[in-house]
Amino acid sequence: MGELYFKTKGLTVGYNGKPLIRDIEFGVERGEILTLIGPNGSGKSTILKSITKQLKILAGTVYIAEDDLKTVSAKELAKKMSVVLTERMKPELMSCRDIVATGRYPYTGNLGLLSEEDEAIVQQSMESVHVLDLQNRDFNAISDGQRQRVLLARALCQQPEIIILDEPTSFLDIRHKLELLSLLRKLTKERDIAVIMSLHEIDLAQKVSDKVICVKGEIIARYGTPAEVFQEETIRELYGIENGTYDPLFGSIELGRPQGTPEILVLSNGGSGIPVYRDLQKQGTPFAAAILSTNDMDYAVARHMATEIVTAAPFQPITEEALDRTMALVRSCKEVIDAGVTIGQTNQAMEEILAEAERLGKRKKVKQHDVLPV
Repeated sequence: MGELYFKTKGLTVGYNGKPLIRDIEFGVERGEILTLIGPNGSGKSTILKSITKQLKILAGTVYIAEDDLKTVSAKELAKKMSVVLTERMKPELMSCRDIVATGRYPYTGNLGLLSEEDEAIVQQSMESVHVLDLQNRDFNAISDGQRQRVLLARALCQQPEIIILDEPTSFLDIRHKLELLSLLRKLTKERDIAVIMSLHEIDLAQKVSDKVICVKGEIIARYGTPAEVFQEETIRELYGIENGTYDPLFGSIELGRPQGTPEILVLSNGGSGIPVYRDLQKQGTPFAAAILSTNDMDYAVARHMATEIVTAAPFQPITEEALDRTMALVRSCKEVIDAGVTIGQTNQAMEEILAEAERLGKRKKVKQHDVLPV
């Protein structure tokens, strides 16, 4: 583990002298991304505004490169830290290049004139985030995704050692979310920059972050690596999820399972049952899933959606108990959906189950792209 470039100690933040979150302690190294997640109104933006000196710190200390943030002048801070906020800028009569060039102001004289070196840095910053083709466009006339890249170019133009971003993906579609976060990941490593940001999309936070802070209530609820933070119960408690579940394997939120006695039995493996599970869930039809190895991707999804699951141990033959229970479900359910079962040495009993469903006239074979009728 490297040396922390930015850290807090006993930090308390809030508004008008009233504490909102206490005892905030975290750190980030250069080359790392630290992400704040949590419900709306939990205080993520308050933390970010406090560590960028936009709000007065109520207690504790923020360190940047071992210096107490309180002792760092605004001009010196602008050379170390870039800030990208969620508020939509509406500058009058400024081109995208003009916007990016404002990132050089900490380095210019009183007249704000750019040197040849400054102009070269502006050019390089725009090229690095692929917005050079926008340089003569009116900043107010481009898309949200393009604006975020232009603002990132401006941040890079400051040649910072740390970038703070408040919900940078809020106004972006999925393509531009991925583009922006991929750029941040790439630039963080290539330029050895530390990044602290807040995100609403916890699936993306799980994939892009090196460290994660869970913000809820008066204290930090959890702080650690994605593997430590993104656990089913942790996310459920953080967001107060009651009508669904969080799946750490897929990084996804699943709606709650239909209630009641299983009406349909789904036979599948290797992912073939997942589209069927989702169709049945949308229809509100309670269903059972069988016979799923506990390391099968179908099992990972079915455990959130199915009313009942019949399981088998990985790489082990199906037990008599699992076979008997599945046969009972074949007889009790109105329909048996064959979503596609690959049969090998350990699950040969599935042939017997499929044959019984066929004999009873309940077997319905579907392909993965089929949609079940409502």
